[in-house]
Amino acid sequence: MKEIINHLTFLYGEDKAPRIYERVQILTGKYDARIPLRDGRLTERDSLLITYGDQIQAPNKKPLKTLNEFCRQYLSDTVSGIHILPFYPWTSDDGFSVVDYRKVDRMLGDWDDISSMQNHFRLMFDGVINHISSESEWFKGFLRDDPHYQNYFIAIENSPDLSQVVRPRALPLLTSFHTPSGEKRVWTTFSEDQIDLNFKDPEVLLEILDILLMYAERGATFIRLDAIAYLWKEIGTTCIHLPQTHHLIQFLRAALNGVAPHVHLITETNVPHTDNISYFGDGTNEAQLVYNFALPPLTLHTFHTGDARILSEWAKTLTLPSDKTTFFNFLASHDGIGLNPVRGILSKTDIDALVNKTLEHGGLISYKHNADGSQAPYEMNINYFDALSNPKDGEPLNVQISHFIASQAIMLSLLGVPGIYFHSLFGSRGWVEGVKQTGRNRTINREKCQLDELQSELANEDSLRAKVFTRYSQLLKARSSSPAFHPHGTQKILDVHPSVFAVERISPGGEAHVLCLQNVGAQRIKCTTNYNSAVDLFTNQTLQVSKITLEPYQTLWMRL
Repeated sequence: MKEIINHLTFLYGEDKAPRIYERVQILTGKYDARIPLRDGRLTERDSLLITYGDQIQAPNKKPLKTLNEFCRQYLSDTVSGIHILPFYPWTSDDGFSVVDYRKVDRMLGDWDDISSMQNHFRLMFDGVINHISSESEWFKGFLRDDPHYQNYFIAIENSPDLSQVVRPRALPLLTSFHTPSGEKRVWTTFSEDQIDLNFKDPEVLLEILDILLMYAERGATFIRLDAIAYLWKEIGTTCIHLPQTHHLIQFLRAALNGVAPHVHLITETNVPHTDNISYFGDGTNEAQLVYNFALPPLTLHTFHTGDARILSEWAKTLTLPSDKTTFFNFLASHDGIGLNPVRGILSKTDIDALVNKTLEHGGLISYKHNADGSQAPYEMNINYFDALSNPKDGEPLNVQISHFIASQAIMLSLLGVPGIYFHSLFGSRGWVEGVKQTGRNRTINREKCQLDELQSELANEDSLRAKVFTRYSQLLKARSSSPAFHPHGTQKILDVHPSVFAVERISPGGEAHVLCLQNVGAQRIKCTTNYNSAVDLFTNQTLQVSKITLEPYQTLWMRL
């Protein structure tokens, strides 16, 4: 494959590329017969639940079995897939410091549990390939001066200028470790327990390719490339979004296409929007999906102000390079709400207002280092439900739920595949006690659930969880009912009223049109459209839509 050789030549030079390519051929050939071909096509029925493997717990049962049984009982007709956050053995960062990429954490279950889930849901696995745990066998080999692992990591000698390196967290870039040959300062972008891999060593590339192919064999339809923007390091540069990183992702895409063309790569890059969408490549050669990171803070700003105009203007720019790509839309995840993606879209005053609202609502703020040595807000750590409605205000619960569901309706109406965090689907509030236990801001949105308590809440139609889940399910079922919501269709953002986010979704063939209107404010408003009549997707009633009255936070989806 000429494409693969070209990438290897760019990364490692003309002399090394042919020999590396021979090994790539052997590796992909090994998996060719072992990876069953699946239908990888995306449709309007696709949406993914984002969850930890131990999100739901029951006595005397492995969490992955509990999760599988719960999802089959409650979500079979609601979501099509499950993103199981890192289920490998780990030492820190709630799974994102992986000890062994090839194993399932014994506390969660085993590979058979993963396999049984793929019989009912499409699965997303994490490729946490920027770094590995300090307790991994790879790094232990490095620490004992094993020649095989000496170039797997980045040891910095002398005192080169690293001031340009972009830092995602306010932590040291280098961590010192003792080895038989002396003390070594090793590159650790995210923490002292997360040791960056050195992809300048082709052995690392081949090792990671083998792992991703194994994930495809084990049932992954989606592979999330975690923190991928930082993958390649060059001293004297920012070490983010480097050309080598893009070539490396394109290499992985080309290699997977040869034996597992149904597998979708999703790049996770919590960065400004223009940089984020660069990971689509030319529309055929890089990620099939990218996280739409600007959406969560922009949606939050929209509801805080009751004004949809900035969100609408930004959404008008959401074009795709080809019909082979789409967005992975989300509002909440296991992490916080990133602020970097909206720098340049929102003003500093608007961003400061988001930060202040988060603090008022009981949330926390995480900071990053700037190149000049200063710090800036990086992430808002708060449950999305609380980010919208202040838990201390005493606002009626039904209003809070309508407020929250309205935000989710915007995310579901936009072009792309929705990713729905477990705590959003079931109406969780912030877990402040968890932060006290761990000392980590992100724990506020990572509370685990006991199966019997969760089932009891869902059985009580008056509970917060039951009300949120019922209304969220209605949105997802309405979305899956029309090909207008196809992730490879098109959309038109309409200007009907400052307090209304309006989008017309159109199926790939143009035969189906749905108009989605969302009142983002707490006031009843009247607006006009260029359409006469439509059918309400929720009630199946015919409506006159040239003039419409929308109640506070009302969602209206109509088949034109």
